[in-house]
Amino acid sequence: MGIAAAVSGIASALACQGASAQSSVTLYGMTDLGIRYLTNADAQNDNKLFMANGAVINSHVGLRGTEDLGGGLKAVFQLESNVNPQDGTLSDSGRLFGSEAYVGLASRYGTLTFGRQNTPLFDKLVSTYDPLTYANYPENSWLPFALGAGLSADNSIKYDGQFGGLEVGAIYSFGSNYESNGADGFSGEVPGHLGAGSMFGFIASYVTGPVSVAAGVQQTSDNSNNKQTVYNADIAYAFSKAKIYLGYLHSQDNTGLVDTLLAEQPIADIGQLKKTDRIDDGPFAGAAWQVSGPLLLTCAFYYDHMRNAATADDAPGTGTRYTVVALAEYSLSKRTEVYGTVDFNRVSGAATVELPGRSNQTGVAIGLRNFF
Repeated sequence: MGIAAAVSGIASALACQGASAQSSVTLYGMTDLGIRYLTNADAQNDNKLFMANGAVINSHVGLRGTEDLGGGLKAVFQLESNVNPQDGTLSDSGRLFGSEAYVGLASRYGTLTFGRQNTPLFDKLVSTYDPLTYANYPENSWLPFALGAGLSADNSIKYDGQFGGLEVGAIYSFGSNYESNGADGFSGEVPGHLGAGSMFGFIASYVTGPVSVAAGVQQTSDNSNNKQTVYNADIAYAFSKAKIYLGYLHSQDNTGLVDTLLAEQPIADIGQLKKTDRIDDGPFAGAAWQVSGPLLLTCAFYYDHMRNAATADDAPGTGTRYTVVALAEYSLSKRTEVYGTVDFNRVSGAATVELPGRSNQTGVAIGLRNFF
């Protein structure tokens, strides 16, 4: 069944069921396509010109809805698919609703939801603290993706509460289908091994005037209870026409997941490296400037200093990687914009396995984005 047919059928069914209730269902989404030029795109250092799925956030289509149950209580749901508009396929390994698929209850005490959903860490990076929101090109999005591995969680229970300027979020996943070439896997829900393959996270943020701050922790376990633990601290300051961002991610990984996600070249056996405690320290920063009504300029810098990282040799090593990105967006209307990006990556030491050819890579792109 195609996505359009599935969405249409679900929307029609919900509309019929909710006709007599105080409920609403919203169809929404975004389509973003760009033409991208990338240097050193393979092991032979060849350059590449191709069509790509947007510079910021996957193209997606979704449904969200609420039903008033009375007494300040509401039922809520969301179904969202990430898509590749360049060929019409699904983005998330063929999942129909690979972005989010949850149902829950909301009241003045907060929202409790169940299903596949973003972690609180991902929510805050996207909404407030990542200068690029969450870059779609893998050349730019490696830091929050790898250091916060498991930014979406299957089989999860999630809470979000807003109390004045304070917002708190928590999540627990019984097990997610993370991919790893390690022998232990991340399927979760292992009989006789409570907590194996699971994930939990907590985050708190506070907004006062133009300042927003946040801090949190997230931990993912594989099926043998090896763990990746991520700590984050963030701050954003909004001026009248500008905003600055500062953040820090610290990861300690015994699972081999970070090595697997970042490597674009053959690396040593992850299973032998799992208990070496790969450590990543990843500060990031950026600024955005609303030059005029339609023109927004953004710059971002991501850095990672890694220790005990997998290499092409048998022994773990130390290395660094950094990325600089410039993004210009021009709104043609409230729903449509054109944009251009330039980005540069450089790696050294153990991080050389993260690029396919030389130790640097440059990308340039132009694109068109439409929201609905």
